Amino acid sequence: MTALTKLLRRRAADPGAGIDAIASISERLAVLLAAGVPASSAWRHVSAKNGPGPGSGGGAGGVRGAAGQVAAVVTGDERVLSAAAEAASQGEPVAAAIAVARAAHPEASLAWPVLAAAWSVAAESGAPLAASLRSLAVVLRDEAQLRRDVGTALAGPAASARLVTALPLIAVAFGATLGFDTIGVLIGNPIGIACLVLGALLLWGGSRWNRRLARTASLSRADAGLELELLAIAMSSGASIDRARALTRETMRTHVPHSDDGRTVDEVVALAARAGAPVAELLRAEAFRVRRAARSAGAARAAALGVRLMLPLGLCVLPAFVLLGVAPLMISVVTGTLGGAA
Repeated sequence: MTALTKLLRRRAADPGAGIDAIASISERLAVLLAAGVPASSAWRHVSAKNGPGPGSGGGAGGVRGAAGQVAAVVTGDERVLSAAAEAASQGEPVAAAIAVARAAHPEASLAWPVLAAAWSVAAESGAPLAASLRSLAVVLRDEAQLRRDVGTALAGPAASARLVTALPLIAVAFGATLGFDTIGVLIGNPIGIACLVLGALLLWGGSRWNRRLARTASLSRADAGLELELLAIAMSSGASIDRARALTRETMRTHVPHSDDGRTVDEVVALAARAGAPVAELLRAEAFRVRRAARSAGAARAAALGVRLMLPLGLCVLPAFVLLGVAPLMISVVTGTLGGAA
């Protein structure tokens, strides 16, 4: 198994592994191209022994469970890589092949459109491919580290949320262990059945709410500052501002349509024009600032998650604890006392 495949297989445990894998591809391509290897051969060497080609068997549909999900992701990334290598060997546009293969394998890494956009701009503008890919690798490494930092910050609050969500079920088991008929009350008493239904709904809603909060806190963009980087790549070829802007905008619309760095690009270009400063350097500096701002925002969301998790705890989990744990216990005590008195 190659190092790239191992990196892809760690994605389930490492939130940055998928993006790191594409960064590794960019770096390897950059080294090969800088050594004078033609683009078609470079893609073929990078894709060699990394998995099945687009026409091979072993698709993602035949696997199940957590291991199957990881296998499906690996297969998706490897097939996108194989499609890019095939297009390069036949002299076809590599970026277009990546876009088509990524659409056919949505389980593949979200960083593929970023690589496709950078390759397209460099190829169309005549910018040095090796330098462009090295710059892209830095961008992707930053995003991978951001996702790891956020994942680390989320680990504590997420574990606490899972533990708190289990409290109502623990309360039911604890009552039964002490000799109270809590389970019988929940399934055999009309009031107990009402407590069971309402408590289960609250528990389900609290769990969904917790997952949604964690998912929102972990959101980040692999394309933060990408338009700035692409314009800097296009400018490094000696193209005019107008041509570079047109090429960058068209590439963004094709590969990363949801990105919105246009206003920032306009501000940087206007500043360079007023000051007579190198626009490419200003663009890269601004892209670096945007990525750092995205990292700070991600860390802030992760830090705030611990406080936000108090909402589902107070509104859903604790009431479920009372309905599933405390109420059946009290009903069991009352009915047992009344039954004994009768």
